[in-house]
Amino acid sequence: MDTVIYEIRDRIAYVTINRPHAYNSCDFPTYQRLSEVWQDFAHNDDAWVAILTGAGDKAFCAGSDIKQNFNAKPEPAEAFNPANRPDLMRGLEVWKPIIAAVNGHCNGGGLEMALGCDIRVAADTAQFGLGEVRLGLLPGGGGTQRLPRTIPLGDALWMLYTGERIDAVEAHRLGLVNRVVPLADLQATAEAMARKILEAAPLAVRAIKQAALEGLSMPLADGLRLESNLFRLLATTEDSVEGTRAFAEKRPPEWQAR
Repeated sequence: MDTVIYEIRDRIAYVTINRPHAYNSCDFPTYQRLSEVWQDFAHNDDAWVAILTGAGDKAFCAGSDIKQNFNAKPEPAEAFNPANRPDLMRGLEVWKPIIAAVNGHCNGGGLEMALGCDIRVAADTAQFGLGEVRLGLLPGGGGTQRLPRTIPLGDALWMLYTGERIDAVEAHRLGLVNRVVPLADLQATAEAMARKILEAAPLAVRAIKQAALEGLSMPLADGLRLESNLFRLLATTEDSVEGTRAFAEKRPPEWQAR
């Protein structure tokens, strides 16, 4: 059985963690396969947007498979070294947009993967938490850095300090997820969001992601320079010519990502 299902259809990459018997928790081979998938997506000209979800209706991803990973060789600290496995959580820059369709438990590394996505839509049955502190550890996949950048600091620290979980309604209130929908509507909602993004110029979307995310760690003046440089770069593309021409001709543009 493939532990990660990866398909590309109509410029949408569908990435599904496929270990429903283990709440889609990830053993080391699954983490490695996810790394390979995200590297392919980043450079695949046929894929312009991705949807990440978990198989079944109980879990998006419950994080690491503790029983397997912490009895494995090499030692966990070495195996989790992001230098060995660039992925969505760290070590890999993916400027294409990624939507997390959170269909249930989203805990530990699962939440860190969702935080590595750009947009998160959750089923009303979803729950979120970072419980590493209860194992004597800290979230090692970006949780201590991305969660405080996504929700209010006090709420982020409470979740990190206690390992407590929150439900989808609270996650939406805090800004952790963009939308909450019935589980039956989750996939259709994520696909509709992906198709809406596909209406926009793909190179422009990627430049916007780069400007917004890199700009967060820059002084404003540096961020504005980055924005200006990317604007000038986009102005030289075939898509910018097509976009302005299509607007003048009152027709939908035909993007080529060139």
